[in-house]
Amino acid sequence: MRDGARYLPDFIGIGPGRTGTTWLHRVLENSVVLPEGTKETQFFNERYKFGLDWYAWHFRRADGSKKIAEVCPYFNHRFARERIKQHLPNCRLICTIRNPVDHAYSVYKLMRHYVWTRTSFEDTLANRPHLDDSNRTALHLSGWFDLFGRENVLVTSYDELRGSPQTYLDRVTNFVGLPRIVLGNDVSLSDDVNAFERAPRNRHLAQNARHVLYWMRDHRAYRTINAAEWLGIWSFCFGRGEPFPPIPPELELKLIQRWMPEIVALENLLDIDLSAWKVPRVARTSRRSASAA
Repeated sequence: MRDGARYLPDFIGIGPGRTGTTWLHRVLENSVVLPEGTKETQFFNERYKFGLDWYAWHFRRADGSKKIAEVCPYFNHRFARERIKQHLPNCRLICTIRNPVDHAYSVYKLMRHYVWTRTSFEDTLANRPHLDDSNRTALHLSGWFDLFGRENVLVTSYDELRGSPQTYLDRVTNFVGLPRIVLGNDVSLSDDVNAFERAPRNRHLAQNARHVLYWMRDHRAYRTINAAEWLGIWSFCFGRGEPFPPIPPELELKLIQRWMPEIVALENLLDIDLSAWKVPRVARTSRRSASAA
């Protein structure tokens, strides 16, 4: 959409984070105008102080011939929601829901990756309440519905993205008014899409790298960031440590009970069946195997 001389997004994939946002950004690259040089500007939550011109700079090559979009996890940020409504009142939004246990563990690995925590998954859950807040999907989604109207928010599922990427993508393109994008074999979703398999080997190195990376993002040094990525610098700084283990079954069961009220609230809000989220992964796998037999 155009705001005077500035071009700004027609739609935003608001997340939450760790729900396939990197995959969605990648498959949209040739069909829309995305922020130049980076996937996430984090403008409406972390970098709003830089002003709307700073944000519009990322879409400076837009000429009106393509829709403009960003895929950035603004979902849990109330102020981001209000700022988007202020500046992009007619923006359409895409939200992907994910099993809260899997989602929390994926967020935890991200936190370990950037050295925002050094403790175990269970200890981090006990001491970082924002992990619970990030799983209050029904509450946050209701806020987006109230502000933008339910008809302007597409709710998708990470399970659908994993199980039928083309169907998932067709829903997205239909919703935002894009021609159908046919997925090639090189764009299939797999477990290693922007996944974090290992903790940092050197905590101090990772902390320093994080500070440098965030400084460069503030100053839009995306070419340098991307060159460092291509050279393997970030993976060297943030990886190479101990592999993340699976969630112990007894902890998974405890967490299912912890987030059961949130699962039920989401079922009621969306009028959908999330019974698969109410049983441990082993039980889900057994059910799929039995149905396939």
